[in-house]
Amino acid sequence: MKRMLQPFQFKNGVEVPNRLVLAPMTHYSSEPTGEVSEHELAYYRKRAQNVGLAITACAYVTEDGKGFPNAFGVNDDKFIPGLRQLAESLKAEGAKAILQIFHAGRMSPPELVPNEQPVSASAVAPVREGAVTPRALETSEVEAIIEAFGEATRRAIEAGFDGVEIHGANTYLIQQFFSPHSNRREDRFGGDLHGRLTFPREVIRRVKEAAADAEDFLVGYRFSPEEIEEPGITLDDTDVLLDMILAEGVDYIHASLWNFNTASMRDENVTERSIDRIAKRINGAIPLIGVGQLQRPAQVEDALEVVDLAALGRELIIDPEWLEKVKSDREDEIETELDLNKQAELAVPAPLWNAITTRAGWFPIKDQEVK
Repeated sequence: MKRMLQPFQFKNGVEVPNRLVLAPMTHYSSEPTGEVSEHELAYYRKRAQNVGLAITACAYVTEDGKGFPNAFGVNDDKFIPGLRQLAESLKAEGAKAILQIFHAGRMSPPELVPNEQPVSASAVAPVREGAVTPRALETSEVEAIIEAFGEATRRAIEAGFDGVEIHGANTYLIQQFFSPHSNRREDRFGGDLHGRLTFPREVIRRVKEAAADAEDFLVGYRFSPEEIEEPGITLDDTDVLLDMILAEGVDYIHASLWNFNTASMRDENVTERSIDRIAKRINGAIPLIGVGQLQRPAQVEDALEVVDLAALGRELIIDPEWLEKVKSDREDEIETELDLNKQAELAVPAPLWNAITTRAGWFPIKDQEVK
């Protein structure tokens, strides 16, 4: 049997039927008020039917943590009914449903947050054209956001999710506190490397506390191994981050990589793949999810020699029947390019479809006549 088709059991006893994961991907398709939409439910139902673990797009834990237009929230109890529908959609075919929770920090578009003022660890703008300088959070506000992650976890449990994934990757707030570029604080949430780990550590602890009485509930942590800013997070820094995560005892870690096979993006002399370094550091102590342009079954099988589970994002948007085709020996029928004539069939909401088709290079597009 292919490794990807084998069941996997987490250390807390939770078992998934296979080792494929629906990767968290932003889809811009919630209601403007932050509720889950019918379009989202159809989109997720289509893609969760074959995977073992299904991770949602990121849900903001506070009003000032929004990162995208038409994203869904988990910052108020009023969102629980819609989140319950989302969990049920993901779980309908046997997948474990994971709600990804986050705060965008300085990456928030100003027009989406109160007073059009993004916030972060320090008043340091991200390195991008037209970026707005964030307001540095007061210590009491940082503590309130930690509490908000706990409350988001409570709501996820009430909504019937099987776990939460703490989004500490992709330059959002948790990573901003860890980064020497964005964190210049002098209180207990800043300072040296270990001081900058305080916020992510306390978020993990608060989330675990909120989930303590939930049976068979997973707590995962997503991270980016490096960042391009200077000064920025290095692979050596991430070794220390991983040690902290292991010590805190989450149920899995999820390495956010654009390409599974990439090496260091800071040092061209480093040839070892980042994912191999990560796997060596944790040495099997915790399940590891890998992601990044794993298009073909052979690539996934190779990846599973290093990681415990493999996440597919764009691949399951292009072909939601990816795993079904593997199971039924139809691997040669797997689509690796998006068919622009199949939006309705693929149940891709219009805002996501528009983003895909207008952002050059994001998705491989089939060369064809559009009908």
